[in-house]
Amino acid sequence: MMKKLQAFFAAYEQRFNDVLASGATDVEATAGAFADYFVESSPRGVMGGKNDEKFREMIPKGNEFYRNIGTLSMKIGSLDITQLDNLHAVAKTHWKAGYKNNINIAFDVFYMVTLAGGEPKIFAYVTGDEQKVLQEHGLVPKQ
Repeated sequence: MMKKLQAFFAAYEQRFNDVLASGATDVEATAGAFADYFVESSPRGVMGGKNDEKFREMIPKGNEFYRNIGTLSMKIGSLDITQLDNLHAVAKTHWKAGYKNNINIAFDVFYMVTLAGGEPKIFAYVTGDEQKVLQEHGLVPKQ
């Protein structure tokens, strides 16, 4: 399980950096990293969504947001995986993001992953206040 999850997150990271470099989004591969339904928890609250056409339409828009604010790279600095049982794990990713003007931001995201269908799928993630951090670094306007 551990090797499969390490490879999964390496591919997840690579897809993000490919988009930042070229602007070309592999929508199906990105959507394929998520379960049919998934949940986000952040300071904005808890919300969930279906992995459907609407989600696929949002993927390129989200990627374009990161390119527009000057994101140059998104690297996993460390990956700590806790196996919960034979089918589930929590992966704590310590991301290191590089932006224009030599701005670097590090942050953690916790991903809940299932292998119930044979391949890893994110079914939930927990993240901090991304908008606040981006505002503090002048990458997005304060609201």
